[in-house]
Amino acid sequence: MKKLFVGGLNYKTTDSDLAAAFAKAGTVISAVVIMDRMTNRSKGFGFVEMENDDEAEKAIAMYNDQELDGRKIIVNEARPLEKRF
Repeated sequence: MKKLFVGGLNYKTTDSDLAAAFAKAGTVISAVVIMDRMTNRSKGFGFVEMENDDEAEKAIAMYNDQELDGRKIIVNEARPLEKRF
């Protein structure tokens, strides 16, 4: 399982939109658009978990620097969450 960061999302893109798009590259374990708690609006980025490394690499190749819902998105391997103080 590999987690991908997806940036530059259209504010109207939903979790299911993200999952449907990335399913074209392989098996999607989860797809989440990060929402602002105060406004309940998308923050313009999200995370997609693909079943394996090959499918994750295929998704990066298919979608990085391409358009999704009218916006050019960035897709790369997610970095581990850093501790915040």
